[in-house]
Amino acid sequence: MFIEYTWLVPLIPALCFVLVGFFGNKMGKTGGGYLAIAGVAVSCLLSVLISYEFFTSAAYASPGYYTESMTWFTFPGGFEITIGFYVDTLACLMMMFASFISMLIFVYSLGYMGEEGKRKRRYFAEVALFVTGMLGLAISSSFIEMFIFWEIMGLCSYLLIGFWSFNHPEGDDKADNAASAAKKAFLVTRLGDVSLMGGLFVMLYAFGSLDYTVVFDAANIASVDHNFIIIACLLIFGGVIGKSAQFPLLDWLPDAMAGPTTVSALIHAATMVKAGVYLVARCFPIFCEASSVMLLVAVIGGVTMFFAATMAMNNMNIKKVLAYSTLSQLGYMFLALGAGGYMIAIGIETGDTALIAAGSLGYTAGCLHMVNHAFFKALLFLCSGSVIHSTGTEDMREMGGLGPKMKVTSITMLIGSLSIAGFPFFAGFFSKDLIIEQALHAADYGTAGWIFIVLWALAIITAFMTAFYMFRMWYMTFRGPEGPKTQHCHGESPKSMTVPLMVLSIFAFGFGFVLLFGFDGLLSINVDLATGQFFVGGGHAEGLEYLVEFFTNPWTYLTIVLVIAAIIIAKFMYDKRKINPGKFNKNGTSWLYRALASRWWFPELYNQVSWKLGYGVARGVDYVDRNIVDGAVNGLSNAVVGSGDILSKAQTGNVRNYAAVVLGGIVVLFVVILALFYFMGGL
Repeated sequence: MFIEYTWLVPLIPALCFVLVGFFGNKMGKTGGGYLAIAGVAVSCLLSVLISYEFFTSAAYASPGYYTESMTWFTFPGGFEITIGFYVDTLACLMMMFASFISMLIFVYSLGYMGEEGKRKRRYFAEVALFVTGMLGLAISSSFIEMFIFWEIMGLCSYLLIGFWSFNHPEGDDKADNAASAAKKAFLVTRLGDVSLMGGLFVMLYAFGSLDYTVVFDAANIASVDHNFIIIACLLIFGGVIGKSAQFPLLDWLPDAMAGPTTVSALIHAATMVKAGVYLVARCFPIFCEASSVMLLVAVIGGVTMFFAATMAMNNMNIKKVLAYSTLSQLGYMFLALGAGGYMIAIGIETGDTALIAAGSLGYTAGCLHMVNHAFFKALLFLCSGSVIHSTGTEDMREMGGLGPKMKVTSITMLIGSLSIAGFPFFAGFFSKDLIIEQALHAADYGTAGWIFIVLWALAIITAFMTAFYMFRMWYMTFRGPEGPKTQHCHGESPKSMTVPLMVLSIFAFGFGFVLLFGFDGLLSINVDLATGQFFVGGGHAEGLEYLVEFFTNPWTYLTIVLVIAAIIIAKFMYDKRKINPGKFNKNGTSWLYRALASRWWFPELYNQVSWKLGYGVARGVDYVDRNIVDGAVNGLSNAVVGSGDILSKAQTGNVRNYAAVVLGGIVVLFVVILALFYFMGGL
């Protein structure tokens, strides 16, 4: 009844983009904001109905998906490009949380972007197109269709990050920063997209199709050269690294904070950066063909998780602290997917069903953390936007003591901070503990055990750092003595901004409990060893068994103790002021402090690569363009002009000369005709 209309989920926001783009300024003071909200709300409702229908249908049990498609283009030789939709548990999950969180962000934008005047039309049109890209990617039935929506998101991220590239409310310097950040995000993510496109070419060559039903079929995978699959997976993961800002392409995301805070919430919580996690989860049937590929996924995730957390430890910009935490939490997700996929790959090789089931828990942990992070990170970004809206600054050193003046923002941000820190019984606790457990479990198998031991240790240390820098941010903002901007604070934000905060705080606290009510099967994946086919469902435990598993595991108590210790240390440093941070960093002069403040010199590395490699290549291309391409064109034009100059000299204006030329031409023509007549046997 509803699932056949899945194609409407991205189409409705796309229609809103067109209508708001053309007629937004005629839709009242909101610039089309109400229409954008209504459109994404309808998509959210439709997503829920489609998901419910799918979960209660026979297709959920077998084959585990529902798909419809039609031919888009047909090429000689019988190759076809199709367009359609593909609904499974992963698609349902993405549709529901992306549309729901986007709807709340749109509502919040009514207050936050309320003073933008006629530019609100542009803003709401662009965010509607952005949501179109994410929802279209979630339901795509083929990689080529997915890639189209992937690129739509990339374009919209460029436009939205650079939204204030003209007439920034805080001056021309901020406008220049926004323009530079937008270009940086666009170029770095395009680098990853070239890698993704290369992976799709390899996959097309290997499988002869890019449809999910063809590529993910176990019989087709078994018939393809294993080396082609590995190459395709590595190239696809290159695209994931760019889009989800993983090591080494991670430096663009903190600079993207130059855009409006609502854009940061949209890009870094509900949509764009989650696309990379979604793609790895979507490609699990082919990624799990090689344990080495999944090991790489885990290592990249673990390295990013740790390094990004270190850079948040001493940053003074409230939005950039959250940006680094986004990078770190994405690293957790890739660590979970990599560790789980590594065990599944070894389980398939050895025929160990128990190991496959254990690896499936990594997939569950990664997907659960993806949704949990969407809720608490959207909440945290919107809370920071509320603070910025009231104080007019992003510098936490100018804040402090905001708690009594902004009670709703303070409490909701505390809930988000507890959740991301992994405090017991908050949403982040369940998924983060599962991830850490999976990293340790993967160390028992294969030849890479020591690597997973290192990744597990990094995950434990990162959990401590996460709790510390999040509560450092919270205490610096809402506790302690009042800063200069606090004294001129406007007070609590309007209800259009605080109501979404309260709604998101409910999910930031409670979504992790889905594990205790039997919904983990909706976040799981499994393998039929007889056929090699991946399928969804098959939960790992029932209800309270998860709690028993958590609290009988001694390592769980280690993370809890570290989280509580980090919160206490942050309190004594930034609330009670009994510990002076300057003693540890030598008042900002220590090597480590400068390294973290310099972002481990990643920006300088990017600049050097750009100048040494990019500038050199650009000069070579410029030489070829000027001396070969333009040289050939200019040479031809000069030859034409020169011959014209020579012929022009024959134009003397003397009639006798013209008559002589005509007579000579007739004689030559007569001689030629006579010669042809003779040589053709005429005489």
